[in-house]
Amino acid sequence: MKQSVRRWLGDLFDTPFGFAVLACLTLAGWALWTGGVLDGPAARQVRTSSVYAAPGIDLDQAAAERIIGNRRLVVLLLEPGADLRQGCRQVERAAGGNVVLVMSRDADDYDTYGCALLPGRDDENFGRAAVAETIIGRGIDTFTDRPLEALKVVTVNYDLLVKAGTVPDGARTISPSLPRYLLTASAILAVVAGATVLYVGGRRAGRLADARRRRRDENADGRSALSAAAAVLAQQIIDLDQRYAAAPRRARLGDAEKACGREYRALTSDYVALLDRVSAVDGDDQDAVRGLIDRVDALSRRASAIGGSTDAG
Repeated sequence: MKQSVRRWLGDLFDTPFGFAVLACLTLAGWALWTGGVLDGPAARQVRTSSVYAAPGIDLDQAAAERIIGNRRLVVLLLEPGADLRQGCRQVERAAGGNVVLVMSRDADDYDTYGCALLPGRDDENFGRAAVAETIIGRGIDTFTDRPLEALKVVTVNYDLLVKAGTVPDGARTISPSLPRYLLTASAILAVVAGATVLYVGGRRAGRLADARRRRRDENADGRSALSAAAAVLAQQIIDLDQRYAAAPRRARLGDAEKACGREYRALTSDYVALLDRVSAVDGDDQDAVRGLIDRVDALSRRASAIGGSTDAG
Protein backbone atom coordinates (compact mmCIF):
# COMPACT_ATOMS: atom_id res chain seq x y z
CA MET A 1 0.00 0.00 0.00
CA LYS A 2 2.77 2.43 0.95
CA GLN A 3 4.73 1.58 -2.19
CA SER A 4 1.68 2.23 -4.37
CA VAL A 5 1.15 5.59 -2.66
CA ARG A 6 4.80 6.51 -3.15
CA ARG A 7 4.61 5.43 -6.77
CA TRP A 8 1.45 7.50 -7.28
CA LEU A 9 3.06 10.55 -5.69
CA GLY A 10 6.17 10.06 -7.81
CA ASP A 11 4.08 9.84 -10.98
CA LEU A 12 2.12 12.93 -9.96
CA PHE A 13 5.08 15.17 -9.19
CA ASP A 14 6.88 14.10 -12.35
CA THR A 15 4.22 15.90 -14.37
CA PRO A 16 4.01 19.69 -14.92
CA PHE A 17 0.69 19.73 -13.06
CA GLY A 18 2.21 17.91 -10.08
CA PHE A 19 5.18 20.28 -10.06
CA ALA A 20 2.80 23.27 -10.08
CA VAL A 21 0.84 21.76 -7.18
CA LEU A 22 4.06 21.21 -5.22
CA ALA A 23 5.16 24.80 -5.89
CA CYS A 24 1.78 26.14 -4.72
CA LEU A 25 1.91 24.02 -1.57
CA THR A 26 5.43 25.25 -0.84
CA LEU A 27 4.42 28.87 -1.36
CA ALA A 28 1.34 28.43 0.83
CA GLY A 29 3.42 26.84 3.60
CA TRP A 30 5.96 29.64 3.39
CA ALA A 31 3.19 32.23 3.55
CA LEU A 32 1.64 30.58 6.59
CA TRP A 33 4.98 30.34 8.38
CA THR A 34 6.10 33.90 7.67
CA GLY A 35 2.58 35.15 8.31
CA GLY A 36 2.79 33.84 11.88
CA VAL A 37 0.71 30.69 11.86
CA LEU A 38 2.92 29.36 14.69
CA ASP A 39 3.05 32.65 16.60
CA GLY A 40 1.78 33.01 20.13
CA PRO A 41 -0.79 35.62 21.20
CA ALA A 42 1.80 38.33 21.80
CA ALA A 43 3.50 37.87 18.43
CA ARG A 44 0.20 37.86 16.57
CA GLN A 45 -0.82 41.07 18.34
CA VAL A 46 2.37 43.04 17.74
CA ARG A 47 2.45 42.22 14.03
CA THR A 48 -0.19 44.91 13.59
CA SER A 49 -0.06 46.73 16.93
CA SER A 50 2.51 48.46 19.12
CA VAL A 51 1.09 47.25 22.44
CA TYR A 52 0.26 43.83 23.84
CA ALA A 53 -1.44 43.38 27.18
CA ALA A 54 -1.74 39.89 28.63
CA PRO A 55 -5.18 38.68 29.73
CA GLY A 56 -6.06 40.21 33.08
CA ILE A 57 -4.01 43.40 32.56
CA ASP A 58 -6.23 46.47 32.85
CA LEU A 59 -5.15 48.64 29.92
CA ASP A 60 -6.96 50.92 27.51
CA GLN A 61 -5.58 49.44 24.29
CA ALA A 62 -6.71 52.26 22.01
CA ALA A 63 -5.25 54.96 24.30
CA ALA A 64 -1.99 53.04 24.55
CA GLU A 65 -1.81 52.82 20.75
CA ARG A 66 -2.31 56.57 20.47
CA ILE A 67 0.47 57.27 22.97
CA ILE A 68 3.06 55.23 21.08
CA GLY A 69 1.84 56.34 17.68
CA ASN A 70 3.93 55.26 14.72
CA ARG A 71 7.22 55.03 16.62
CA ARG A 72 9.37 51.97 16.08
CA LEU A 73 8.54 50.90 19.59
CA VAL A 74 6.71 47.82 20.89
CA VAL A 75 5.64 47.37 24.51
CA LEU A 76 4.49 44.08 26.06
CA LEU A 77 2.66 44.15 29.39
CA LEU A 78 2.77 40.63 30.81
CA GLU A 79 1.24 39.13 33.90
CA PRO A 80 3.28 39.29 37.17
CA GLY A 81 5.95 36.63 37.39
CA ALA A 82 6.09 36.04 33.62
CA ASP A 83 9.36 35.16 31.90
CA LEU A 84 10.24 38.51 30.30
CA ARG A 85 13.20 37.16 28.34
CA GLN A 86 10.95 34.52 26.80
CA GLY A 87 8.40 37.22 25.95
CA CYS A 88 11.05 39.07 23.98
CA ARG A 89 12.03 35.91 22.12
CA GLN A 90 8.43 35.23 21.19
CA VAL A 91 8.10 38.54 19.32
CA GLU A 92 11.60 38.64 17.85
CA ARG A 93 10.41 37.90 14.32
CA ALA A 94 7.07 39.72 14.54
CA ALA A 95 8.61 42.94 15.95
CA GLY A 96 11.90 42.86 14.07
CA GLY A 97 13.47 46.29 13.49
CA ASN A 98 11.84 47.85 16.57
CA VAL A 99 12.80 48.58 20.16
CA VAL A 100 10.86 46.19 22.39
CA LEU A 101 10.19 46.70 26.10
CA VAL A 102 8.70 43.80 28.06
CA MET A 103 7.10 44.83 31.36
CA SER A 104 5.39 43.06 34.24
CA ARG A 105 4.31 44.43 37.59
CA ASP A 106 6.28 43.29 40.63
CA ALA A 107 4.64 44.66 43.78
CA ASP A 108 5.26 48.41 43.67
CA ASP A 109 7.70 48.31 40.77
CA TYR A 110 7.96 47.07 37.22
CA ASP A 111 10.17 44.26 36.10
CA THR A 112 11.47 45.22 32.67
CA TYR A 113 13.42 43.56 29.95
CA GLY A 114 14.52 45.55 26.93
CA CYS A 115 15.44 44.03 23.61
CA ALA A 116 16.40 46.35 20.80
CA LEU A 117 15.69 44.32 17.67
CA LEU A 118 17.69 46.71 15.51
CA PRO A 119 19.48 45.75 12.30
CA GLY A 120 23.05 44.61 13.08
CA ARG A 121 22.39 44.46 16.83
CA ASP A 122 24.78 41.53 17.18
CA ASP A 123 27.55 43.20 15.16
CA GLU A 124 28.21 46.88 14.47
CA ASN A 125 25.14 48.11 16.38
CA PHE A 126 25.67 45.95 19.45
CA GLY A 127 26.58 48.92 21.67
CA ARG A 128 23.65 51.03 20.52
CA ALA A 129 21.27 48.16 21.12
CA ALA A 130 22.63 47.69 24.66
CA VAL A 131 22.21 51.41 25.44
CA ALA A 132 18.65 51.39 24.09
CA GLU A 133 17.74 48.35 26.15
CA THR A 134 19.11 50.02 29.29
CA ILE A 135 17.46 53.41 28.86
CA ILE A 136 14.05 52.53 27.35
CA GLY A 137 12.51 51.43 30.70
CA ARG A 138 13.85 54.13 33.00
CA GLY A 139 11.49 56.09 35.23
CA ILE A 140 8.38 53.97 34.87
CA ASP A 141 8.30 52.56 38.42
CA THR A 142 6.54 55.68 39.65
CA PHE A 143 3.45 54.78 37.61
CA THR A 144 2.82 51.15 38.53
CA ASP A 145 -0.90 51.90 39.05
CA ARG A 146 -1.15 53.99 35.87
CA PRO A 147 0.17 51.99 32.90
CA LEU A 148 -0.77 54.70 30.38
CA GLU A 149 1.45 57.20 32.21
CA ALA A 150 4.20 54.61 32.24
CA LEU A 151 3.85 54.29 28.48
CA LYS A 152 4.24 58.06 28.14
CA VAL A 153 7.55 57.84 29.99
CA VAL A 154 8.65 55.01 27.68
CA THR A 155 7.88 57.09 24.61
CA VAL A 156 9.87 60.00 26.04
CA ASN A 157 12.82 57.67 26.59
CA TYR A 158 12.48 56.44 23.01
CA ASP A 159 12.43 59.99 21.62
CA LEU A 160 15.58 60.78 23.59
CA LEU A 161 17.28 57.72 22.07
CA VAL A 162 16.26 58.83 18.59
CA LYS A 163 17.52 62.39 19.24
CA ALA A 164 20.85 61.00 20.45
CA GLY A 165 21.18 58.86 17.34
CA THR A 166 21.16 55.65 19.32
CA VAL A 167 18.01 54.43 17.62
CA PRO A 168 17.43 55.15 13.92
CA ASP A 169 14.69 57.64 13.24
CA GLY A 170 11.67 56.77 11.18
CA ALA A 171 8.11 55.53 11.49
CA ARG A 172 7.18 51.92 11.89
CA THR A 173 5.69 50.38 8.78
CA ILE A 174 3.51 47.30 8.90
CA SER A 175 3.34 45.47 5.60
CA PRO A 176 2.42 41.94 4.52
CA SER A 177 5.19 39.43 4.16
CA LEU A 178 6.68 38.60 0.77
CA PRO A 179 4.73 35.33 0.38
CA ARG A 180 1.51 37.23 0.93
CA TYR A 181 2.50 39.60 -1.85
CA LEU A 182 3.26 36.60 -4.04
CA LEU A 183 -0.05 34.96 -3.19
CA THR A 184 -1.89 38.21 -3.91
CA ALA A 185 -0.06 38.61 -7.21
CA SER A 186 -0.79 34.97 -8.06
CA ALA A 187 -4.46 35.46 -7.29
CA ILE A 188 -4.59 38.58 -9.48
CA LEU A 189 -2.77 36.79 -12.29
CA ALA A 190 -5.10 33.81 -11.93
CA VAL A 191 -8.14 36.07 -12.19
CA VAL A 192 -6.73 37.95 -15.19
CA ALA A 193 -5.63 34.73 -16.88
CA GLY A 194 -8.99 33.08 -16.18
CA ALA A 195 -10.87 36.08 -17.53
CA THR A 196 -8.64 36.13 -20.61
CA VAL A 197 -9.16 32.42 -21.20
CA LEU A 198 -12.92 32.82 -20.81
CA TYR A 199 -12.93 35.82 -23.16
CA VAL A 200 -10.80 34.13 -25.81
CA GLY A 201 -12.68 30.87 -25.40
CA GLY A 202 -16.01 32.67 -25.66
CA ARG A 203 -14.97 34.47 -28.82
CA ARG A 204 -13.67 31.24 -30.31
CA ALA A 205 -16.84 29.40 -29.36
CA GLY A 206 -18.87 32.24 -30.88
CA ARG A 207 -16.90 32.08 -34.12
CA LEU A 208 -17.32 28.30 -34.28
CA ALA A 209 -21.04 28.58 -33.59
CA ASP A 210 -21.38 31.27 -36.26
CA ALA A 211 -19.44 29.15 -38.75
CA ARG A 212 -21.66 26.14 -37.99
CA ARG A 213 -24.75 28.29 -38.42
CA ARG A 214 -23.51 29.56 -41.77
CA ARG A 215 -22.76 26.01 -42.86
CA ARG A 216 -26.22 24.90 -41.80
CA ASP A 217 -27.75 27.78 -43.72
CA GLU A 218 -25.66 26.97 -46.77
CA ASN A 219 -26.53 23.30 -46.49
CA ALA A 220 -30.20 24.17 -46.12
CA ASP A 221 -29.99 26.45 -49.17
CA GLY A 222 -28.23 23.78 -51.20
CA ARG A 223 -30.72 21.13 -50.19
CA SER A 224 -33.61 23.49 -51.02
CA ALA A 225 -32.12 24.23 -54.45
CA LEU A 226 -31.70 20.51 -55.10
CA SER A 227 -35.29 19.78 -54.05
CA ALA A 228 -36.61 22.59 -56.26
CA ALA A 229 -34.61 21.42 -59.28
CA ALA A 230 -35.73 17.82 -58.72
CA ALA A 231 -39.38 18.98 -58.51
CA VAL A 232 -39.07 20.82 -61.84
CA LEU A 233 -37.51 17.74 -63.45
CA ALA A 234 -40.27 15.53 -62.04
CA GLN A 235 -42.92 17.81 -63.57
CA GLN A 236 -41.14 17.71 -66.93
CA ILE A 237 -41.12 13.92 -66.87
CA ILE A 238 -44.82 13.86 -65.95
CA ASP A 239 -45.55 16.09 -68.92
CA LEU A 240 -43.49 13.86 -71.24
CA ASP A 241 -45.13 10.75 -69.84
CA GLN A 242 -48.56 12.05 -70.84
CA ARG A 243 -47.29 12.46 -74.36
CA TYR A 244 -45.59 9.11 -74.74
CA ALA A 245 -48.18 7.02 -72.88
CA ALA A 246 -50.43 7.09 -75.99
CA ALA A 247 -47.56 6.51 -78.45
CA PRO A 248 -47.74 2.66 -78.46
CA ARG A 249 -51.44 2.85 -79.37
CA ARG A 250 -50.70 4.74 -82.54
CA ALA A 251 -50.67 2.69 -85.72
CA ARG A 252 -47.57 4.19 -87.10
CA LEU A 253 -44.72 6.04 -85.45
CA GLY A 254 -42.29 8.19 -87.30
CA ASP A 255 -38.58 7.80 -86.93
CA ALA A 256 -38.39 11.05 -84.94
CA GLU A 257 -41.04 9.85 -82.51
CA LYS A 258 -39.25 6.52 -82.07
CA ALA A 259 -35.99 8.33 -81.34
CA CYS A 260 -37.72 10.63 -78.83
CA GLY A 261 -39.32 7.61 -77.19
CA ARG A 262 -35.97 5.98 -76.70
CA GLU A 263 -34.55 9.20 -75.25
CA TYR A 264 -37.57 9.50 -72.98
CA ARG A 265 -37.12 5.95 -71.63
CA ALA A 266 -33.41 6.64 -71.07
CA LEU A 267 -34.28 9.89 -69.32
CA THR A 268 -36.78 8.07 -67.12
CA SER A 269 -34.19 5.44 -66.14
CA ASP A 270 -31.61 8.11 -65.33
CA TYR A 271 -34.20 9.99 -63.29
CA VAL A 272 -35.08 6.89 -61.23
CA ALA A 273 -31.40 6.26 -60.55
CA LEU A 274 -30.92 9.91 -59.62
CA LEU A 275 -33.78 9.79 -57.11
CA ASP A 276 -31.90 7.18 -55.07
CA ARG A 277 -28.85 9.44 -54.95
CA VAL A 278 -30.92 12.50 -54.05
CA SER A 279 -32.62 10.70 -51.14
CA ALA A 280 -29.31 9.30 -49.84
CA VAL A 281 -27.14 12.42 -50.15
CA ASP A 282 -25.75 14.00 -46.97
CA GLY A 283 -26.98 17.57 -46.68
CA ASP A 284 -23.64 18.63 -45.14
CA ASP A 285 -21.72 17.39 -48.19
CA GLN A 286 -21.88 20.52 -50.29
CA ASP A 287 -19.82 19.05 -53.14
CA ALA A 288 -22.21 16.12 -53.49
CA VAL A 289 -25.25 18.43 -53.34
CA ARG A 290 -23.82 20.73 -56.02
CA GLY A 291 -22.97 17.70 -58.15
CA LEU A 292 -26.55 16.43 -57.91
CA ILE A 293 -27.90 19.88 -58.74
CA ASP A 294 -25.75 19.91 -61.88
CA ARG A 295 -26.96 16.39 -62.71
CA VAL A 296 -30.63 17.40 -62.25
CA ASP A 297 -30.09 20.47 -64.41
CA ALA A 298 -28.56 18.30 -67.12
CA LEU A 299 -31.55 15.91 -67.04
CA SER A 300 -33.90 18.89 -67.07
CA ARG A 301 -32.20 20.18 -70.24
CA ARG A 302 -32.54 16.73 -71.79
CA ALA A 303 -36.27 16.72 -70.90
CA SER A 304 -36.68 20.17 -72.46
CA ALA A 305 -34.89 18.96 -75.58
CA ILE A 306 -37.14 15.89 -75.86
CA GLY A 307 -40.23 18.01 -75.39
CA GLY A 308 -39.02 20.47 -78.01
CA SER A 309 -38.32 17.69 -80.48
CA THR A 310 -41.80 16.25 -79.97
CA ASP A 311 -43.43 19.64 -80.53
CA ALA A 312 -41.38 20.16 -83.68
CA GLY A 313 -42.39 16.70 -84.94
